[in-house]
Amino acid sequence: MASTLPMALRVYRGLSSAAVPLAPALIRQRLKHGKEDPERTDERRGLSHDTRPLGPLVWIHGASVGEVLAAAALIERLRALNIRVLITSGTVTSAAIVAKRFPPDVIHQYVPYDTPRFVERFLDHWRPSLGLFIESDLWPNLILAGASRRLPMVVINGRMSPRSFPRWRRMSGTISALLGRFDICLAQSQADADRFSVLGARNVITTGNLKLDVPAPPADPAKLDRLTAMTRGRPVIVAASTHPGEEEILIAVHKALSASLPSLLTVIVPRHPHRGPAVAELVAGAGLQGALRSREDQPLAGTAVYVADTMGELGLFYRLASIVFMGGSLVEHGGQNPIEAVKLGAAIVHGPHVFNFADVYEALDKAAGARLAHDPEALVRQLRQLLSDPQAGNSLVAAGSRVVEQLGGALERTLSALEPYLLQITLEMGAAGDA
Repeated sequence: MASTLPMALRVYRGLSSAAVPLAPALIRQRLKHGKEDPERTDERRGLSHDTRPLGPLVWIHGASVGEVLAAAALIERLRALNIRVLITSGTVTSAAIVAKRFPPDVIHQYVPYDTPRFVERFLDHWRPSLGLFIESDLWPNLILAGASRRLPMVVINGRMSPRSFPRWRRMSGTISALLGRFDICLAQSQADADRFSVLGARNVITTGNLKLDVPAPPADPAKLDRLTAMTRGRPVIVAASTHPGEEEILIAVHKALSASLPSLLTVIVPRHPHRGPAVAELVAGAGLQGALRSREDQPLAGTAVYVADTMGELGLFYRLASIVFMGGSLVEHGGQNPIEAVKLGAAIVHGPHVFNFADVYEALDKAAGARLAHDPEALVRQLRQLLSDPQAGNSLVAAGSRVVEQLGGALERTLSALEPYLLQITLEMGAAGDA
């Protein structure tokens, strides 16, 4: 296989093989920054303390939280077919979400570091029947090792951003050699499908965005009742999944709004919970009274900004507030997924940088199902208008809900495309049962 690979992939394989002795140092460094689970570092070297279940196993790989949650409804359907599921991802937060949101029979492993030795160990242990790669987290050695074993592999919910596409075009031989190893590529949109085709993917099908079919996130009823009671009578805005550079803007926006709405409560939910204390320092530095959820603080009457730096509680805060600002959109991160908030009845406001979900935001904005604020001043105006006019918020929610419903259906189209593989798996199950 190596002789037929492009030079860049041959060099990558050589360098990644040579880097194996550096793995312990890399793990130590990542542990120091909280990026690894100290109990599970063996998984990064392709070793597992978990036993492979008997029978067929569908392996689903996603980079982090968003990708893993995108597969939630698909995983439920696979479980309904009595097919066991193995999820791999690369972040501690995604592992925590799997433990919290998925049934215990769904296995989670950290994806091994991408060296030939580690990925071979991983595949030797788990022997998956089908590999599903979410969006575009493509690790060369993992893909090449799977293909060499004739493992059927499919890109699902495929996304190729306008920023990534030109970079990959400059390495067309490399990306073509990787995408060509997949049996089919299921893309989120026609634009994504076109980009994947240009880059060398075979059998590209536009199935839509699985994130549109993800069920709304849950909330602990007792916690919701408590927060609702504590904030009753106060206008509440939630700033969801915020990124560095946005919190300062949102604190300034709060100050501008609270001049006429002194009881306003702004809830900031940082995308990465470990940033909570730093965000709380920004709040204090602005002369505002803050509270930090990870310290079990509650939003008291005098609390201006509540920093919700906990995992898996967005469903709680989406239910608490009627207005949600979607983070990652005032800075050039590309925006966070607005679908869950829409499904839970929130009026959505967002900044201009939403290329991660361009089709979704375009449809929402066009149908008046969300509001775009190009800059902080516009954000103040939009939020003030929604706070003063509940009917405007209701109209936004109704239009957004219609858009999300119209854009749905990706799950059924994805399952239809996967049907031949799932049929083969169920036939194998039946043959094993007969034996």
